Amino acid sequence: MTTLSVTLPGELGTVIARRAAGDEPVCLYGYDLRGLAAHVAAVVAALPDRCRMFYAMKANSARPLLDALAPLVAGFEVASAGELSKARAVGQPIPVLFGGPVKTAQAIAQALEQGVARLHVESVLELHRVSEVAVRAGRCADVLLRVNLGGPLPAATLAMAGRSTQFGIDESALADAVRAAVELPGVRLAGFHLHSLSNNLSADAHLALLDLYRRKVTGWEQAFGVRCDVLNVGGGIGIDYADLNTTFDWAHFARELGPLVERTFPAHWREIDFECGRFLVAACGSYAVEVLDVKRNHGVNYLLVRGGTHHFRLPASWQHSHPFSVLPVDRWRSAAARPELRDEPVTVAGELCSPKDVLARDVVVPRVRAGDVLVFHHAGAYGWEISHHDFLSHPHPEHVFFGG
Repeated sequence: MTTLSVTLPGELGTVIARRAAGDEPVCLYGYDLRGLAAHVAAVVAALPDRCRMFYAMKANSARPLLDALAPLVAGFEVASAGELSKARAVGQPIPVLFGGPVKTAQAIAQALEQGVARLHVESVLELHRVSEVAVRAGRCADVLLRVNLGGPLPAATLAMAGRSTQFGIDESALADAVRAAVELPGVRLAGFHLHSLSNNLSADAHLALLDLYRRKVTGWEQAFGVRCDVLNVGGGIGIDYADLNTTFDWAHFARELGPLVERTFPAHWREIDFECGRFLVAACGSYAVEVLDVKRNHGVNYLLVRGGTHHFRLPASWQHSHPFSVLPVDRWRSAAARPELRDEPVTVAGELCSPKDVLARDVVVPRVRAGDVLVFHHAGAYGWEISHHDFLSHPHPEHVFFGG
């Protein structure tokens, strides 16, 4: 694997150069809000009638990103009361979907009080919990039943259904859940939620998955005598971190989705909702870290950086080498010789006391020196958001937003 030749946004390059001239090592996240808005606007514009795009806040809930996305998407999908509070802090009212594998009564009460559009319910017990909270509050909650399908499903980085996971209602037990949703007071069954996988890279496979969802839900309507108003097909559209030059073909997907929905999805399904996170925001973010040391141990070249998995946990979580570029910095203040590597494989490790603190392995770089800056691309999703920020109590990275 080699590093990619990616042009840095002008503002980001300027900020990195300015920070590199200072006394503290470079360590920052940079977010291109202008590029984010252009990308998301194009994604949303390509969707056919009845299809709506919600933003899954779990990917990145930074306020400037939420402000940039709010005018473009149909709403936000949240998975906790804390995320709901962040969504409601955005200046304009925006529809919110509330998901997550388990919800407390307090979180459900907050969701109803703050007017979420729908709750995605993951078990019969959770249905009873929603019912009890809604009845006490004198409200009726619209719910979607999240179903863990039996499969088989397309291959993807993470599977949420088609096998044993903690997510959703086992398809074989769906009859009991539908019965409870229909009979319990304070809830209204609005439809079904089917988020089965994560980081699917094939547009054709995703179209086939949605056709499977259609066949499943129409079958449930007939079997259980219910009517689906809303089908939530989840997210799961991916980023190829191994080769950023290949992308999920959204244009092809949207083109083929139109006839699929128009010809085969029942007319009474008034909404087909997507809730994407990574696909919307990954490309807008970069993680820039300064190389503090270059050394060789047992035949492996290491670049040790100011930062690591406590800031950017995604590579370790998914066990991949994250793509990066080397930004040369000519200044060198030390009296010691400046270590340098040319056309050799390197492993990028952070400042934690753990051999698992690795961002990339065995990546051949044309040239890198101590004092240069590595810029990790497509770091806008599941980077800072999922990281163990205060392990060893190192300083947090700076967060810089451009084009807002």
